[in-house]
Amino acid sequence: MTAPVCPLPLERLLVCTDGSPASQGAVAGALDLARVCGSQLFFLQILEYQTGLTGLAPEAELEWDREAAAYLEELQSEAERLGIRSEALIRRGAQVYAVIVEEARHLKADLIVMGRHGKRGLTKLLVGSVTERVIGLSPVSVLVFPQEWPLPWERVLVASDGSPYSQVAWEAALEQARRLGTRLLGLSVAREEGELPGAEAVVGSMLSEANRQGIPLEVRVSVGAPDDVIVRTAWATQADLIILGSHGLTGWKRLLMGSTTARVLGSARCPVLVVKRE
Repeated sequence: MTAPVCPLPLERLLVCTDGSPASQGAVAGALDLARVCGSQLFFLQILEYQTGLTGLAPEAELEWDREAAAYLEELQSEAERLGIRSEALIRRGAQVYAVIVEEARHLKADLIVMGRHGKRGLTKLLVGSVTERVIGLSPVSVLVFPQEWPLPWERVLVASDGSPYSQVAWEAALEQARRLGTRLLGLSVAREEGELPGAEAVVGSMLSEANRQGIPLEVRVSVGAPDDVIVRTAWATQADLIILGSHGLTGWKRLLMGSTTARVLGSARCPVLVVKRE
């Protein structure tokens, strides 16, 4: 069996965790990526304090600090066992998304890695505006793990509407295909029959570029709600990874405005990579 190859240049990974079983997918995925890519991991746990409540229960705060430190120490021990460099970060704040974005900027991270669910402050990551803000404001791409998912990612679904934002997602998919020989499936969604010509033009452009680079590409055009079509297509094709742009046009304009992103990230059985435009 061929050894896994790093899917993208990834030197510094910011891993958001809270110690819950639901966040273990992000930890396991980040460890796997770091081992293959030679990345350094930054394990981030955020202690969320509601405005006006800080200092009312100092003993509870100290215990929370100790629990977080002990958990992060376990993660660092596991990383060390695998030969991975790591650093533990405990931060406090009332706005979880702001702390994550600030740390990503400060560390000059190449990627933010998150789990689908969590507890305490991270519970809200896939509910409403927090996910929208983390992904929308992040200076780097965001990878969301629903559960532990093995490398390599052999079959990748990349969804595009032809916008500049989905173009960077398409370029990331092409880069992965060049490095790994990944099988790519290009998808464009028309919300109604009248949008089909535009969707067909998008996949036609993707096919031309893939052919020019000698990269095999299967393409599909579907009609329906973008989030539903993406999730169903990923399931039907047994995709190992979904790649999306952070913004888009027409129906895709809502991708980071509530239910669409929450449904894609929350319903997909495989990891979802949201690629940010520089």
